[in-house]
Amino acid sequence: MRQGIREHRDSDRHELCWHQPVLWGLLPEQTEPMPVVPDWPQFIQGCVKYRQSLDEQVATSRTKELYPE
Repeated sequence: MRQGIREHRDSDRHELCWHQPVLWGLLPEQTEPMPVVPDWPQFIQGCVKYRQSLDEQVATSRTKELYPE
């Protein structure tokens, strides 16, 4: 479980935002977690809040690299 937590901690860029079934699979209880996803406007608001919190907590370490399609 520690290794899974480390892998998530050490991820960066867009990997931090993704659905994490591999990490959740390390827990002893076995479930099929399906995330409840809000509509786009509310979803994007959450992304903006997350990004703003990073500006407050970790104001360094930025990249101009685009996410690959």
